[in-house]
Amino acid sequence: MEESVVRVGLIDVDSHNWPNLCLMKLSAWHKSHGDVVEWWNGFERYDRVYMSKVFTDEYSADEFEPANAEEIIKGGTGYGLDNVLPDEVEHSYPDYSLYPEATRNTAYGFLTRGCPRACGFCIVSQKEGRRSRKVADLSEFWRGQKYIKLLDPNLLACPQHMELIEQLTKSGARVDFTQGIDARCITRENAEALVRVKTQMMHFAMDRPGGIAAVKRGLEIYADALDRAEKKWRGRPPKVYVLTNFETSHEQDMERIHAVQSVGFEPYVMIYNKSTAPQITRDLQRWANNPIIYHAQPDFKKYRRRACEAI
Repeated sequence: MEESVVRVGLIDVDSHNWPNLCLMKLSAWHKSHGDVVEWWNGFERYDRVYMSKVFTDEYSADEFEPANAEEIIKGGTGYGLDNVLPDEVEHSYPDYSLYPEATRNTAYGFLTRGCPRACGFCIVSQKEGRRSRKVADLSEFWRGQKYIKLLDPNLLACPQHMELIEQLTKSGARVDFTQGIDARCITRENAEALVRVKTQMMHFAMDRPGGIAAVKRGLEIYADALDRAEKKWRGRPPKVYVLTNFETSHEQDMERIHAVQSVGFEPYVMIYNKSTAPQITRDLQRWANNPIIYHAQPDFKKYRRRACEAI
């Protein structure tokens, strides 16, 4: 007996600007079973509607709940940390046709999940565990696209990271490590492997005041690997994200910025919960993240004094 066709509606609660990987996998799985899948609209009747969001209500509040569906399924970290896709859906090749502009010649996906760091501002360790583990090979979400957006939270903490870096290198695609590279996990061996991967811009993070020496050491090893491979960055150097306004003082923020600058990398200030950030942190972000301002006045104290005098 043939199964009846299921009519499926999809709702990306966050937006359509950044592809929702869960919805792309759900779409692919349903289409492989002969179901009809489309973006939800209020003039159709659906057997099932999937609502997916990454961010919490503070950033992505639900505007409505569809009344034209027999079943509504909500998922994503915005709805909780305990909802996951079934294995057969999780390992489906994404339906990139849902986001034709954002995914033009670009693949999105995870090779690893989990992170051992358990940072207070990040939900990864709560959702995915405190161990970085391999969850896929590159072929699961990449089929010759020119660009790869890698979503892994901490690739280098995975025991199989050398094998996975080699897959990225062999792809010949230009890779964006969207969540950054954990400099504390850099060794001479994996640094040499990383510099063989095609990238547009490498970025790292120095999110906490502790462990500055370990981060600096990793950045220095990576810079040395670039030198030995004769691949010193052209134009602007790699960025290092510096998280502020999360249990740090201005002095601690400046210490990390100076540490990044001391190894020739470029700090990029991120503000946690910007609405509560003091003015000095907002000024620091504007100064550090704008190359024109920074190079015109590399001393933040002088920059801020001059900015205050101009008010």
